[in-house]
Amino acid sequence: MTLLKTIKISSCLTKIPEVEGFLEEVVEEHNVDAEVYGNMLITVTEAVTNAITHGNKEDKAKLVGVSLLQEQNKLSFKVEDEGPGFDYLDVDDPTEPENILKLGGRGVFLMKNLADMVIFSDNGNSVELQFKV
Repeated sequence: MTLLKTIKISSCLTKIPEVEGFLEEVVEEHNVDAEVYGNMLITVTEAVTNAITHGNKEDKAKLVGVSLLQEQNKLSFKVEDEGPGFDYLDVDDPTEPENILKLGGRGVFLMKNLADMVIFSDNGNSVELQFKV
């Protein structure tokens, strides 16, 4: 995979529009289909939100990085935080009856259902979201 560009933001939810701007640039530069763009927007902003709130605990001194990688007909976004990580293999299914009314816990589910592939690494500090374009 070829690294095309990276953005780093402080762990503050008010920085999410910078990530959205980054995504808009990618969509324009690579002529991404509107449906794929919608999936990218939801999954990448969800991954960044998780990195800020759960990974870095909104510590503004810690950074969240978003990198764009390309390989043939695939664009990937790698989102990384500086937190302790999490057990990405042990995430509650939000569609189970006991989890339906919970306020959180849908981010990983959304990522897995909207991206073509989701790869967690570095103890959960890094997630790669792949999209066919």
